[in-house]
Amino acid sequence: MEVQTPLPMPETENHEPVLGRYTDFRLYLRDFYEFKVRQNRNSFGSYNYKTFSAAADLKSPNYLKLIIDGERNLSAATARKFARAIGLDRESTDEFLLLVQFGQALDPLERNRYLRELSEFRLKRRLKSGEVSSEKLETAPRWVSWVLHALADQAGADFSLDGLREHLQGKVTGEDIRKALQRLFDTGALQLDAETGRVKKGVVPPNQEEIPSDMIRKIQAELMYLGMESLLNGQANEREIGTLTVCLTESEFEKLRFELRHLRKRILKDALVERERSPGERVYQLNIQLFPLTSRSQRVRL
Repeated sequence: MEVQTPLPMPETENHEPVLGRYTDFRLYLRDFYEFKVRQNRNSFGSYNYKTFSAAADLKSPNYLKLIIDGERNLSAATARKFARAIGLDRESTDEFLLLVQFGQALDPLERNRYLRELSEFRLKRRLKSGEVSSEKLETAPRWVSWVLHALADQAGADFSLDGLREHLQGKVTGEDIRKALQRLFDTGALQLDAETGRVKKGVVPPNQEEIPSDMIRKIQAELMYLGMESLLNGQANEREIGTLTVCLTESEFEKLRFELRHLRKRILKDALVERERSPGERVYQLNIQLFPLTSRSQRVRL
């Protein structure tokens, strides 16, 4: 499987920040505040931290700044006051609370759990609003679909429901397995060999252009969560997880990004060639993550 992250839509200075495009609640609050300051720049009354505190019914006039700067955390009750001051509706308030929980969680598994919940919440909202087609979402493959498709290359794989539960080590429900398997047969991604009675691969599963961007984020969040579980619960000799922290220029980043994409394609191509010769022994998941840990510096004088 190869699924790439969709590119985010950029914000503009003249539009209010859209909550659904943020994964950092402090950054969202900062952008909202700066937008309100610009919006009221030429009006009779200026907008400042004290204005926000009054709207949120808070005694501290600079509490918003403390939150933005990471010097304070938000309780659920205060987060609701913030949402009211921003003018969020009920659903957006629930989304903001999930964003805050994700941003303030310290345990890695807890952060990943909140990320999954946030991703699922946003996907349901876009489905409800019509931004995402329910028909396209229903036919889009889940992460378990990719695993089942790859499992057809595994020697001695048992495609009975009980067998699949055992193969997947209890990470997914029987109903989700049944639905995913049915979709794979319906689309021809999996076929039943008439001569041997074994399940084999048919056509290649849908590529990323056919999967809604929200679904891609959801799949990636789930697979990263499974990677975290493997790190904490799996056997060290059954995984290879390493990290590398480096400082790069923009051109070096783009070069590395290009190389990583081609590495994934080469690994997939080589594996497909080998599976034509002989079956595999086990399905593995390879996650490659490259993301910034720091913001860009202001202009540096040499």
